[in-house]
Amino acid sequence: MIHTALTDMFVLKLPLLEKILRPILVYLSLIVLLRIFGKRELAQLNPFDLVVLLSVSNTVQNAIIGDDNSLSGGLIGATALFAVNYLVVRFLFRHRRLDQILEGQPTTLISGGKVDRDALSKELLSESELLTVAHRQGFDDLGEVDRCILEPGGVFFMKGRTPSNDQTRHEELMSRIAELDRRLDLLQTRPYIP
Repeated sequence: MIHTALTDMFVLKLPLLEKILRPILVYLSLIVLLRIFGKRELAQLNPFDLVVLLSVSNTVQNAIIGDDNSLSGGLIGATALFAVNYLVVRFLFRHRRLDQILEGQPTTLISGGKVDRDALSKELLSESELLTVAHRQGFDDLGEVDRCILEPGGVFFMKGRTPSNDQTRHEELMSRIAELDRRLDLLQTRPYIP
């Protein structure tokens, strides 16, 4: 019984080379698919995007491990994934131009406070999804955003208008408070005449 458990846990049911090649091929395929389907999938803007990413991991599981559920097979597959990722990242670090080609270019979605609908369409984003991103970054509406860029990794960079509406209101209130302080000081320095 212990012998069977140890055999099931540590004896590979597939050749070692296959256990190494499967995760590498799945890794490279996923990189290509993410490049084809765009930055939107990485940004996870709605539940559908999240479901796709979660389902992909389950879908490719058998492709990675094959007909082998042994501990050894899993560790070999995981090691192959980490190794190929390390090598790819190191290679791309030394070849920045190739890295830019593989990752793609940032997409400017808002420029000068104006929403670029063509860019939104290209990235399959709706204005309501962009507004949700703006809310997450502390903006009340898209009118407060001067510039919005969707980076290749699915991260949104947003810069507010200068000055923002909140900042303008704050400065106005501060100047009114300063004027009230000045008036109070004048009242306090005048002698009291009944």
